[in-house]
Amino acid sequence: MATTRQQLSMFVPALVPALAAVELERVRSIVDPVQSSLIPAHITLCREDEISDFPPIRQRLQHLVLPPITLTFGVAEVFSGHGLILHCIEGEPAFLQLREYILASSNIKTQRPHLTLAHPRNPKAPGNSLAATACLPNPLQISFTSICLIEQEGSGPWRVLERYALR
Repeated sequence: MATTRQQLSMFVPALVPALAAVELERVRSIVDPVQSSLIPAHITLCREDEISDFPPIRQRLQHLVLPPITLTFGVAEVFSGHGLILHCIEGEPAFLQLREYILASSNIKTQRPHLTLAHPRNPKAPGNSLAATACLPNPLQISFTSICLIEQEGSGPWRVLERYALR
């Protein structure tokens, strides 16, 4: 039986800035076509173990009064063999504040915002290299305008179940 996973994520908006979003997805399709086919570029906000009791979280999300979050990312780095990641270099306090609001606690596990370009659990793609990321803006600044509850069944693509606007 296939396992089902849910998490809260913030997708990179297609229009902010448009050229950067297009380049980001193009790079992801080259360095990890498997991951690129499963989910668009995103920041994981809350993992499945953190949202197991979802009704009170949904209530807080439905009454969000926080503005969009702007995060700035540095150059791509290699991790865990052939993984490629962009770490957040500015804006992390707003990310933490949003997590604390959603989870209604300041006693939560530490999670740093990042964009995974290539996931090391997937086979290494022929185009997987730091050189393939050179076209990305540095620094890369992105404003996230919504939070999505997403779900994955087995190893299938993630799908959006619910969307909540940051305003």
